[in-house]
Amino acid sequence: MEHLELDDIDMRLLDLLQRDASRCNNALAEMANVSPPTSLRRIKRLRELGVIERDIALLNPDRLAPVLGHGLTALVEISLDQQSAEALDRFEARVVADDAVQQCYRVSPGPDFMLVLHCADMPAYLALTQRLFTADANVRNVKAFFSVKRAKFAPSLPLHRPPQ
Repeated sequence: MEHLELDDIDMRLLDLLQRDASRCNNALAEMANVSPPTSLRRIKRLRELGVIERDIALLNPDRLAPVLGHGLTALVEISLDQQSAEALDRFEARVVADDAVQQCYRVSPGPDFMLVLHCADMPAYLALTQRLFTADANVRNVKAFFSVKRAKFAPSLPLHRPPQ
């Protein structure tokens, strides 16, 4: 992994952006106590370095429920029969390509993967399990937990620097 130099200004800009990336550059610059050209240049650099992966809109599922329904969120543990690097990579590539998979983590110890899935309803979840898990002879165990309430959802990273 390459060495990455980020100063306090970069960290302030990152914190502001991950809280609300829709702010205009002038507002970001003012909040970060830098000039607008400095803000723009630094944010461009952070994008080029891959520190800022992408900008997205976070949708409120409760507000969309009258249109889309509440849907079904499942946290799923997956254990594979064979854990070779190739088998893990194959499974991961297949699940991350599916739109219903919101998050995918390789974990240890315990199961091989933890997935966060969102489906329209139980028939959609059943179709997903057939598509991603049942059709794969290498999937040994699937354990699903269904969300009854989302108490917190915070995709932002804590930006506290480790002690020097």
